[in-house]
Amino acid sequence: MFDLVTIGHFSIDFILPLGGIKPKRRLGGSPTYTSISAKKIGALVSVVSKVGWDFPETYLRWLMRKGVDLSHLRIDKTSKTTSFLIKYGADEERDMFLKSRAPPISAEDVEGLETKVAHISPIANEVSITLIEEVAKMTSIVSLDPQGLLRQFDRDGKVFLHGISDLSFLKHVNVLKASEGELKSLTGLSDVLRSLEKIRGLGVEVAIATAGLRGAFIYFNNGVFYIPAAQPKKFVDPTGAGDSFIGGFLAEYVRGEDILWCASIGSSVASYVVEEVGPKGFKGKRKVYERAEWVYERIVRIGA
Repeated sequence: MFDLVTIGHFSIDFILPLGGIKPKRRLGGSPTYTSISAKKIGALVSVVSKVGWDFPETYLRWLMRKGVDLSHLRIDKTSKTTSFLIKYGADEERDMFLKSRAPPISAEDVEGLETKVAHISPIANEVSITLIEEVAKMTSIVSLDPQGLLRQFDRDGKVFLHGISDLSFLKHVNVLKASEGELKSLTGLSDVLRSLEKIRGLGVEVAIATAGLRGAFIYFNNGVFYIPAAQPKKFVDPTGAGDSFIGGFLAEYVRGEDILWCASIGSSVASYVVEEVGPKGFKGKRKVYERAEWVYERIVRIGA
């Protein structure tokens, strides 16, 4: 029995920082950042994912060294791995371009899944709403990052967001984490707090909106709270920060910890990840807890 299984594609990211000339190739995708952030603070983690023939063997070895179980990873020798070019501008703004896409994840891929928490986090439409409903039958806690359900791609592969007309499937979701922009696209509302309220009204127990260096907002049965951003020593690359936030959050949530403490852990984990390009900035429990304590002391209630 795993503590956390992340369902979604790994990706090969080509990251071009603000002012950069040549993109840097890095391992990406939610299974990378969410799994390792949770593992670093003691969770037993696995993934359900698909990659192509071009997925480097070095990435497989690195993930296994980090303690990520890959028994549910499928390698499709006829396809390429999902890949993005990510160009960063000022104020954490970014343009993303889909370069290739691995096959979708099917119900067959999640058969026999045994986990306390399933975190579903597609990045390129590889997970269907039907699959979310199937996973909900297998575990007591379903977490969702809807980013890959919202993404569409133009002729050049550039990512843009679109809404979902029927959100009734959210009754199968216990925890939802999205960026501010994604949450607004999901709900069709322009205000983040009203968006969180709508998500809660659809049956989600814990709704989280991340806002980068401005922190995060969380709405659960105790009310609405502002979670400050833990302060990184340097800000290099925000890729994977949201995925790392939810990985840290869920690692504590599955242990029954106070939800505001879970969010503080998420904020802390994310602050270390942005200090390096790609998935290099992860720290162990001691350092994560130090920054989390700073965050926890500064949480503010902003609504009933």
